[in-house]
Amino acid sequence: MIRVTRLNGDQFALNPDLIERVEGHPDTVAFLVDGTKYVVRESVDEVLQEIREHRAGILAISYAMDRGTYRRHIPGQQVSGSSVVPFPVREER
Repeated sequence: MIRVTRLNGDQFALNPDLIERVEGHPDTVAFLVDGTKYVVRESVDEVLQEIREHRAGILAISYAMDRGTYRRHIPGQQVSGSSVVPFPVREER
C-alpha cells in the first residue's frame, strides 16, 4: 500500500496494483481499474515514486526470503545489523 493525502489533509492507503493511471490537471487524480477516482495532494511524480518504492520493497523482501536472510521487523524490537538488502546483480550469459 502507498500513503497518499486527500486535498483536505486526510491520509489514506491506496493499493498501487489497482491504479490504472495517474493524471495531473492541475490536481493529481489517481484512476483505479474499477473506475474509482481519488484526488490527492501529491504530484504525479510523487505518486509514481511511491509506487516504485513500494514495488522495490516487495522485490527486496522476496530476494531476502529466497536467500533465507529475511527477518521480519517487529515494532519496538531492536534490529541488529543492516536492514538494507542488496539488489541482486544480473549475471551475464
